[in-house]
Amino acid sequence: MGYKSIGVSMAVGSSNRACLTVAAGLAERFNARVIGMAATILPAPLYYTDGSYGAELLEREGAGLRKSLANAEAEFRHALDGRIKTIEWRDSLTIAKDFIPAQARSVDIVVTAAQEDGDSDPYAMASPSDLVMEAGRPVLVVPASATWLDVRRILVAWKDTRESRRAVADALPLLQKAEEVTVAEVCDALSEPAASERANDVAAWLLRHGVAASAITREDTNTPENLEAIASDMGAGVIVAGAYGHSRLRQWVLGGVTQHFITRPSRCVLLSR
Repeated sequence: MGYKSIGVSMAVGSSNRACLTVAAGLAERFNARVIGMAATILPAPLYYTDGSYGAELLEREGAGLRKSLANAEAEFRHALDGRIKTIEWRDSLTIAKDFIPAQARSVDIVVTAAQEDGDSDPYAMASPSDLVMEAGRPVLVVPASATWLDVRRILVAWKDTRESRRAVADALPLLQKAEEVTVAEVCDALSEPAASERANDVAAWLLRHGVAASAITREDTNTPENLEAIASDMGAGVIVAGAYGHSRLRQWVLGGVTQHFITRPSRCVLLSR
């Protein structure tokens, strides 16, 4: 079992260095194909014009979009040519948040950049949030600071939900590459015995799949800061977590673990739903 085809969600008009670096490292570990995916389109105009001037304006702006896509492809090929055996490029003059999730039908996992400042241009990039909700594939969110994919130690941020169970199953190829895996559940004191049982169940399931995992619980509130602290304590290079156990709107308004992981992760995070 492994990732045989990896998709990279490219941001048009921005650097994709960190994403491409991590995607290349992932592909080398699994001898996988890498597909670069990008799309962009003109936003709805704030004014209208017609005649030859309107046609000229549209053609000029369309040429600019095609150049932006060509630049993204050049960045993709420059980063991976000669390093990855099989690469492929796909682009389209359409809305990125629609095009890229659809292309995920051809891959096992999607690599994307963290959505900095909680904002993105849906015309030029698919946000991690959209990918988690729409791609039907695990999404590896990469911070801009990433310089390589460190899978030596991985933290499974466990919560007894469907999303967490899906995430652990989707992350199994990566977990099997790790030297150390820790399954951690953050809970209150009254819930600790049940949480310990759940975390140990997951560790035992992983052992049956060749992953020597340990289980821990921590008495605290289930916040992203606490999970990041556990990851830092063990030196984890990757966190695995279920995404959007609560509604996306609620997390956007009130904040939450998923919202933190897609906007300001300190390390790579594999999310699944």
